[in-house]
Amino acid sequence: MDNLGLLMDGFGAVLTPENLLYAAIGVLLGTFVGVLPGIGPAMAVALLLPVTYGLDPIAAFIMFAGIYYGGMYGGSTTAILLNTPGESASVMTALEGNLMARAGRAAQALATAAIGSFIAGTIGTLLVVFFAPALASVAVDIGAPSYFALMVLAMIMVTSVLGGSALRGFIALFLGLTIGLVGLDLNTGQTRLSFDQPLLAGRIDVVVVAVGIFALGEALWVAAHLRRNPAHVIPVGRPWMSGSDLKRSWGPWLRGTAYGFPFGALPAGGAEIPTFLSYITEKRIAARKGHDEFGRGAIEGVAGPEAANNASAAGTFVPLLALGLPVTATSAVMLAALQGYGIEPGPSLMTDQPELVWALLASLLIGNVLLLVLNLPLAPLWAKLLQIPRPQLYAGILFFAALGSYAANIQAFDLFLLLLLGLLGLLMRRFGLPVLPLILGVILGPLMETKLREAMALSRGEVSALWSEPLGVVIYVVVALVVVVPIVVRAVRPAAVVPAVEPSGRVEGEAADNQGNEEALR
Repeated sequence: MDNLGLLMDGFGAVLTPENLLYAAIGVLLGTFVGVLPGIGPAMAVALLLPVTYGLDPIAAFIMFAGIYYGGMYGGSTTAILLNTPGESASVMTALEGNLMARAGRAAQALATAAIGSFIAGTIGTLLVVFFAPALASVAVDIGAPSYFALMVLAMIMVTSVLGGSALRGFIALFLGLTIGLVGLDLNTGQTRLSFDQPLLAGRIDVVVVAVGIFALGEALWVAAHLRRNPAHVIPVGRPWMSGSDLKRSWGPWLRGTAYGFPFGALPAGGAEIPTFLSYITEKRIAARKGHDEFGRGAIEGVAGPEAANNASAAGTFVPLLALGLPVTATSAVMLAALQGYGIEPGPSLMTDQPELVWALLASLLIGNVLLLVLNLPLAPLWAKLLQIPRPQLYAGILFFAALGSYAANIQAFDLFLLLLLGLLGLLMRRFGLPVLPLILGVILGPLMETKLREAMALSRGEVSALWSEPLGVVIYVVVALVVVVPIVVRAVRPAAVVPAVEPSGRVEGEAADNQGNEEALR
């Protein structure tokens, strides 16, 4: 009951005409950017982060909540209408959503995605209200060695388990940790990796890193494979759902929420696994009921994964607020936003700055409501944005990326850094390196270093201090299992399944992939 009372206090601080206007602007801006092809919610949030500069924290939070949910909705719009997921979590939505759109049911697909996102986001945020403070109260007693181990676990899980290739994930993580080392060593006063450049004495701003890797890297990648014709956009009528559609959707909405929130709340969560599980579950249930439309545009295949995606996104606030651990690219950018206001998420945040925490949670609920109220009727308008030719579209993205990076510190040198990081983002896409481990390394790297030095100082340099706490030992055992089990599974897997090889020596799957890539680049 205390948590609900604090949440009501948060609503009291947030519910003013001015703040509601900021929330509405945030929803519209987030959707505007998120609906553009190839741009996911993390990139939308990174691009619009500088828009909140200059506002007081509560006004910024409610606007930021609108941007966050607007970007999430925009990603599902492109997945349904263009079959272009803005992030990996939208892939399952695109499977059935685009088939529905091609069958003339784009309006129903967008409606079930919007309503499912609203239901899952609301339930997920209410669960955060109960789980985050409880976890924070326990986390206060976690020592530096266990906290360091926990961050190692988060990095290992996100890098090796959720990515397609563990090697590529660790390469990206190493790049992020290296970028995080740039700047002044607080213990020795020496600069690291500054190349005698005084402007690198401080840390590279996370906003510049996020915008460079996400926005500029994506724009350069698209420019390298530019198609000059506008994308073919399926027309959208007025989004609505019939009684039959609602009957078929409410079960997937609730099941998707049940799948998504626990995965998001885990310190190594993510939306890819719960969206896949939701899709498989709904497909099996539909087959058992005898009305399996999967593969032809099943509304359950949109409702379930989209609810799982948004519930997982809400769940990421549990480790973010209680432990200071971002487990998705979007939450990593949001951590940067909180740090920009001098707020360090972690075990003491709930007790040190409770008014800001509850205002943020209230903002998320209000932003979720405004998303449904504003964006459901505007779906046809957002669809028309997809008809903008790619050259003009990405020229605008480059402009806003440069403007946002410059606004972070009002330094022209940041534009040079933006270009270098954009080229790095381009190379990462070229060689298939995931972005999340890099962003995670940039943000968590300095904090890991602080906790490591704190643990070593308390033990006078004894390395054994890192596993001196029972919780730390348990975490390291889990880390070992995460690393070793996949290796053992691959080693004992039967070698009977051998890929067919063409006379030229190429694997057939590889040849097909290459052919598909060549067709996509024409």
